[in-house]
Amino acid sequence: MRILADMHISPVTVNFLLSLGHDAVRVNEIMPPSSSDREIVDAAKSSERVILTQDMDFSEIIALSGEVKPALISLRLSSSRIEFVNSILEKILPRIENDAAKGSIISVEDDRLRIRALPF
Repeated sequence: MRILADMHISPVTVNFLLSLGHDAVRVNEIMPPSSSDREIVDAAKSSERVILTQDMDFSEIIALSGEVKPALISLRLSSSRIEFVNSILEKILPRIENDAAKGSIISVEDDRLRIRALPF
């Protein structure tokens, strides 16, 4: 999966995703870290990447766009500890790859996934 990790996602997690075989980059690797959420959405769309974030603002931007891309993985976890985040991602990414490829907003909680196909 081609992933664009928001600045709220640890570089350690990005490296972990790379070790799992994903093509993952963090926002600051391809654009200024101060880029707006809208700019990040545009960058993800143009580079065909799925946004990975803990920021709830992306859901609204993508939902209101009326478009199918970019897909979004929104982490709504009880802990932002790197080990916890990484263990959840390792479990769920294989299960959501097809939904992300088609265009979806995927909300990830500790023990639940919510997948909404785009556009709304």
